[in-house]
Amino acid sequence: MYLEIHNRRYTGCKYKLVDWIDELISENCSGESFCDIFAGTGVVTAKELNRFNRFIINDLLYSNNIIYNAFFLNEDYNLRILEEFVYDILNSHNIQDNFISLSYGNRYFSYNDAKIIGHIRKEIEKNKHLFNYKEYSILLTSLLYSADKIANTVGHYDAYIKNKPINDQFVFSFIKPYSTKDKTIEIYREDANKLARKIECDIVYIDPPYNSRQYSRFYHVLEVLTKGNEPNLYGEALKPKEENMSDYCRNSATSAFWDLINSLKCKYIVVSYNNTYNPKSSSSKNKISMNSINLILNHKGETKVFEKDYKFFNTGKTDFSDHKELIFITKVK
Repeated sequence: MYLEIHNRRYTGCKYKLVDWIDELISENCSGESFCDIFAGTGVVTAKELNRFNRFIINDLLYSNNIIYNAFFLNEDYNLRILEEFVYDILNSHNIQDNFISLSYGNRYFSYNDAKIIGHIRKEIEKNKHLFNYKEYSILLTSLLYSADKIANTVGHYDAYIKNKPINDQFVFSFIKPYSTKDKTIEIYREDANKLARKIECDIVYIDPPYNSRQYSRFYHVLEVLTKGNEPNLYGEALKPKEENMSDYCRNSATSAFWDLINSLKCKYIVVSYNNTYNPKSSSSKNKISMNSINLILNHKGETKVFEKDYKFFNTGKTDFSDHKELIFITKVK
């Protein structure tokens, strides 16, 4: 069974909304190039592959960047060789303790699963010279997706589930890359506001973080797995030192959004946001108001707003019955 790009758990993933987003883009925008500047899982880019010729895909997380290269990078790969490589690793009789098993065993994964995951990660890195970057990315992304599928969490890595037995259940499954032979694909790992100053594109899709939850802290285990390093880990959740923290999760979010919109050189701007403004949990409260988004976008051009009822991410602390996903589409002046 091959894993699709949406077969991972990710807060704010737009997979269930992509048909609606695609329809709105089709009806209200035109052009040849598409930029997904906070690409997250990459599902919106995947949906738009047949609509545009040139793509710019960006996210600040190391794990998301390697995932984009695996799914979208325009480079040949030999899946048979990759499958044989993984088969040999999994049938090794010399799987030793490693950073992943010692750090995350019996926490985010069972001890045995963590040992296997860590062993595969080390073997991929040790043998990366045998593969091109697309193949290396496919191996690593397949490991990330396979590990995420069985992780002992509620869907992110802010904590692991305690006081329950963790069974061995790891199965290595390969991802299914997209065919991008006839496309121009540019993949970045940059601060969106800095990247906006360097690029030009017909349509820019913007899906920033909405609240104080930092994605680099939510997905720290996948970040450590991707980087293949052995950082010092802190606290009950075993997180490394802070890095790649977003201004969109802070009180500076509105000014960051203003700067981003004013820096863009494009014909259309499409913004995803939601209306979680009065939650019980302060971490769920939106950092940018509807009024601010409207003012900033209308300053850039004529803006339409579309809304859709949508079930929101809920840790149990947020009581909000009238949740809507919002799409703002601006035709730039």
